Amino acid sequence: MESQHQAVQNSTAVTEFILLGLSSNPRVQLILFGLFLLIYLVALSGNTLIFLIICIDSRLHNPMYFFLSNLSLVDIGYTSSTVPKMLMNYLSQDKHISLTGCLSQMYFFISFGGIECLLLGVMAYDRYAAICHPLHYHVLMNRKVCIWLAAAAWVLGLANSGVHSGLMSLLSFCRDNIIQHFFCDIPPLFQLSCSDTQVNQITTFVVGGGVIMGSFLVTLVSYAYIVQAILRIRTKEGRLKAFSTCASHLTVVNIYFGTIIFTYIRPNSSYSQEQDRVLPVLYGILTPMLNPIIYSLRNKDVKGALRKAMGS
Repeated sequence: MESQHQAVQNSTAVTEFILLGLSSNPRVQLILFGLFLLIYLVALSGNTLIFLIICIDSRLHNPMYFFLSNLSLVDIGYTSSTVPKMLMNYLSQDKHISLTGCLSQMYFFISFGGIECLLLGVMAYDRYAAICHPLHYHVLMNRKVCIWLAAAAWVLGLANSGVHSGLMSLLSFCRDNIIQHFFCDIPPLFQLSCSDTQVNQITTFVVGGGVIMGSFLVTLVSYAYIVQAILRIRTKEGRLKAFSTCASHLTVVNIYFGTIIFTYIRPNSSYSQEQDRVLPVLYGILTPMLNPIIYSLRNKDVKGALRKAMGS
């Protein structure tokens, strides 16, 4: 009884955490501040520009660009959930974040990450419908269907994060309050908890894994059918044209799913704060910056809309 009482006392002691970031070296921190400030500004401006261009140009009012505009909004929220706090920490000696702030940051990061997974799956299905069923495309992907698919991605992403954040809020933290990471994520918080995290880990694997792997499987199956359809096209020009419509999406998928699956779909015992704090930089910061670049550079419609908006 006495040890249980002591554990309760200790659990109430940790009401804030210290985010160490990617480096404790002051000179390196200044370099990282400049680097991530640049990445953040590029991500914000690029995704805002893509969103506005899609809204303004009527030629881009179709399912593929509707989902891309949703992806741009998600990427703005994705980077904004972690980068501003990280930049503040690099300039300040005070690297504290309250327990409530920590859970809020985790909620928004996981929310936008889940929504991005689901949207990438929906966008893969959209490419499947366009390439494999071109004559029925406007029936399969009519405006109502697109709105429902986008809404489902947002609702499921927010609900998925709500489950993880709710269960995380029930844990006690009494071992340490130092997070060797640049934001509050699920794996490092499991490492710091003095509660039994088995239920949380199972939920992360089943619920979170369901969102990630479900979206990934939809993407894989869609592209399996897409490849079959492309190979049946007789001309080389026709095959290249069909593949070019999904090349940008395929590039983003490879970068995003590879890193996020490795981070969350594995046992907690294999997690290392030192080694794995770099991975979220790839899918949580670099991918949102690269998305508008990839989609604009490899897409004639977007480049044409940008030139038109700039009056050239």
